[in-house]
Amino acid sequence: MITRFQWDELPDAVHEAVRKHLDTVTVVRPVEQGQNCNLALVLRSEEGDVFLKGVREVSSRMRWLRNEAEAGDLAPGLAPATRFSEDVDADVPWLVVGFEYVEGRPADLSPGSADLAVVREMLAKLNSLPGGDTQPLSKRWASADWWTKFAAEAPERVVDLDVVELTEWCLAAPQLVEGEALLHTDLHEHQFMIKDGSPVRVIDWGRPASGAAWIDTAFLVVRLVAAGFGPREAEEWAASVPRWSTGSDKAVTAFACYVAGLWGYRAATAPFPGATRLSNAATRYARYRLAR
Repeated sequence: MITRFQWDELPDAVHEAVRKHLDTVTVVRPVEQGQNCNLALVLRSEEGDVFLKGVREVSSRMRWLRNEAEAGDLAPGLAPATRFSEDVDADVPWLVVGFEYVEGRPADLSPGSADLAVVREMLAKLNSLPGGDTQPLSKRWASADWWTKFAAEAPERVVDLDVVELTEWCLAAPQLVEGEALLHTDLHEHQFMIKDGSPVRVIDWGRPASGAAWIDTAFLVVRLVAAGFGPREAEEWAASVPRWSTGSDKAVTAFACYVAGLWGYRAATAPFPGATRLSNAATRYARYRLAR
C-alpha cells in the first residue's frame, strides 16, 4: 500500500514549494480516498481552500498526477481548476499540485437513484469535449491478451468461458474505440462531486484519453451493473445519453470483452478494494453482450 504523509511529515522543500503559492497554510483535514498519491490534504489559506495532492518518487503515479493537473484545461467547469503545480527536489523527487477545492458527495448509482439524471447531464457535457493531445485509448489498449493472462492466473474463474473467442474480441477493440472525444476512462460513483444548487464536478483525471464519445458511458454501464442494475437495464439507461447510440453493437461488445478481461486480470494479480465485485460485473456484462 502506498505510504501517506501528513503535512508535518513532509520535507521542508515541499513546504516551501507550497508556500510559494499560498501565503498562509492551515491544514483542514486529510482526505482518505484515493489509492495513488502520497499526499492528500485540504488546506485553508487567504486565497481560499485548496486540495493539495502529491506523489513521491518518479513513477506512473507521478505521471497520472501530472495528467490530472492538466485536466482543468481539458474539461473546464467539469474538472477542478489547477491552482499550482510544482516539481520539488527533496530527499527524493516530489510532484505537488494544488487544486481548486470542490465540495460535494459521491453519486448514488443504484437503481432508481435521482443522481442518475445528474450523471446523465454530466456525460452529455463531457462527451462533447475534444480529446486534444491526450493519448488515444486505441494506443493504450494495444495489448489485448488479458483473457490469456487471466486464465493463467485464475483458471477457476474462466472454466465456462471461451477464452479464445474473448481474446478475438479484445484484439478487435483498439480500432473500434477510436475517436476524437475527451474520455475520463475511470468514471465511478466517487469521481462525481454532487452538491445541491451547483453543477456536478468530475475529479481524478489521472488517465484521460481520446476516443469514441460513447466510451465513458460504457464504463458507467459496468459500474451500474456493479451497483445493482441488470445489463439490459443498464443499457436502457445508457440509451438516454446522447452519444451512446454512436457505438455499434460490435464496438460495444468488443469494449465489454476487453474491460472484463483487463479487470479480471487485475483483480487476480493486483487486487484493490472492490476489485472482485467489479470484475464480476464486467464479466456479467460481457456475457450479456455475447449472448445478444
